[in-house]
Amino acid sequence: MRLANALLVFRKDWKEISRNYQVLAPIIFVPLVFTTILPLILVFVPSLVGAPGASFQLVGPMFESLPPEVKAAVAGMGAEETIVYVFALYFFAPFFLIIPIMASSVLASDSFAGEKDRKTLETLLATPLQDGELLLGKMLVSFVPSILVTFASFAVYCLVVDLASVLRFGGKILLPNALWLLFIFGVTPLVALAGIGVTVIISLRVKGYREAQQMSAILIAPILALIFAEVGGAIIFGPLMILLMIGVFTLVNAIVLFLGIKHFQREELLTRGG
Repeated sequence: MRLANALLVFRKDWKEISRNYQVLAPIIFVPLVFTTILPLILVFVPSLVGAPGASFQLVGPMFESLPPEVKAAVAGMGAEETIVYVFALYFFAPFFLIIPIMASSVLASDSFAGEKDRKTLETLLATPLQDGELLLGKMLVSFVPSILVTFASFAVYCLVVDLASVLRFGGKILLPNALWLLFIFGVTPLVALAGIGVTVIISLRVKGYREAQQMSAILIAPILALIFAEVGGAIIFGPLMILLMIGVFTLVNAIVLFLGIKHFQREELLTRGG
């Protein structure tokens, strides 16, 4: 397998995706909401309307499950400062799983399913590219942009959080810290790869881009369950949780890769005409 051939597929697909507003719009808009609009609303609105107590009740269950060292860190803080600290460092972490899985699934939905819509699948499969080169190129065109969007979103989020922390904690900077760096650079790439693998398998089986995108939306469900579990205090964003996610998603990626290679049959795709 030659990387140069996979990069040919990458460049071809990226030229098509970069001209498709329908594909790019959610990749730009959703991270903007998660990294700027939503944090600013949840951090600043309670103080502006004079109702920090209501917001504090929202994080009550999660606060009770925080590690002792975190409780000690916020022990001398007021309600508003505690909200900023807990939301910034703990509550918003699972949202950074939605960004890579959403971006990668949108891009991956346009992989084989997009080729079917454009009536170019037969031409692509007839090329002398090896199966591995073709799959790698398709995965790269989804992985590289999605992970760059995730990293850029994290940088913006750090700026927003640090702006709030400077105003409320006398110049103290909250992010980035070691926990978040391990999470962003260790977990989110694995999440993106899992989303890509599942969506590519779906793309191989469905008739077009819209159907692939609709079916891949189910990938968000486990992340939403994780968010609700954190709000309810059932789990907490910490080192053990991050290491567990790395292990789980590594295993998931191995299974998905095996299934993807198994389901990629050129002859069957050509016979079905996509």
